[in-house]
Amino acid sequence: MATVMIISGESSGELYGSLLAKALKTQCNGLNIIGIGGERMSAQGVTLISRTTDAFGILEAVSAYKKVRATFRKAVNALREFMPDVLVLIDYPDFNLRLARVAKDLGIKILYYVSPQVWAWRKGRVKKIAAIVDRMAVLLPFEEEIYKKAGVECEFVGHPISEEIEAVLTEKSGGTSLPVSQKETGGNGWLTPATGLRTNFKVALGLDPDKPLISFLPGSRHHELKRLFPIMTAVVRRFKSDSEIRSRENYQFCVPLAQNTDEVKYQSHIEELRQEGVLITKGETVKILAVSDMAVVCSGTATLQAVFLEVPMVVVYKLSLLSYLIGKLIIKIDYISLVNILSGRSTVRELLQDDANPENITRELKKIMFDAKYREEMLYYYRLTKKPFIGKHASKRVAGIIIEMIPEREKFR
Repeated sequence: MATVMIISGESSGELYGSLLAKALKTQCNGLNIIGIGGERMSAQGVTLISRTTDAFGILEAVSAYKKVRATFRKAVNALREFMPDVLVLIDYPDFNLRLARVAKDLGIKILYYVSPQVWAWRKGRVKKIAAIVDRMAVLLPFEEEIYKKAGVECEFVGHPISEEIEAVLTEKSGGTSLPVSQKETGGNGWLTPATGLRTNFKVALGLDPDKPLISFLPGSRHHELKRLFPIMTAVVRRFKSDSEIRSRENYQFCVPLAQNTDEVKYQSHIEELRQEGVLITKGETVKILAVSDMAVVCSGTATLQAVFLEVPMVVVYKLSLLSYLIGKLIIKIDYISLVNILSGRSTVRELLQDDANPENITRELKKIMFDAKYREEMLYYYRLTKKPFIGKHASKRVAGIIIEMIPEREKFR
């Protein structure tokens, strides 16, 4: 039986690993899939050799060092024991590039799926990656050319979050297919729910279908939640007390927590939000964004979800001071949010560190509310940003690439 090993070192990549495992099982019956992941990958039939870890920033990574080292030993042992036909690496570059060297020495074929952000920092990694991997599958259009110039067989496959969004919208449509205009056009349709569907979503979630919704997405990592929960609570209070806003709209609020969030750990923050009338959900990010009129989003993949669903937003981010200062020295990009990076302009406002405060966030949300031209321009650039992704099915295509990489005699054992 052919064996594929998938490494998703963080929960942010574990979704992609689970979608890929599902696509592989569909395309190749009897395939043995092992790897590092979490509950979602396990649910798709992946035999886990270790679980994901979330470490980001200098201080956070140091505290997780022992766990990461132990996980690396397990991964190396699994490579030697199972000798997989293909090793699939999902982002997580420092860990995965070390593991790739071991795999290469063992003669194992390597596919890197979800490129490290080589265009943002440590650009020299492109040559290192080119010397180790057999193929690349990338999520952003401009990444393809970067690797092709370095001599790597590389393909832009689209982004798996579009699959997640489409699955949710289809499920909530009673299992029926989305209208063609929503699936295949890049205008006001692709992956954006119709009015009736939005109403159904709100009712199912326990929201008032007649009131506009602001969602707050505080991220999934500890340092993000710790710093952004209090700020988001303060924004809700400002909205509720602002006479200009109340004279126009009576907003409702929601915080969709990531599936892996430890609610007990953040109980005091969550209770504060609930006391302000904020709906707290878990694992419902797509559903909540689909019915949101505006959003405050921690920089990350969720910003692209908001773009695909055409939700006007303000992007926020805060790190420890040390992590931020070091990051400024080594990261050389004009923007941090994917929508701004992809559009090449300040399509959405980014509020970082001390600028990510309740006053600035509220001011930006009011601008989105009251300035129709500003809001429509934002959505116009969302639609341009979405176009390269239309018609792409990342997980299905990457599964196909993996099967192409398995020797013919292994495919049908």
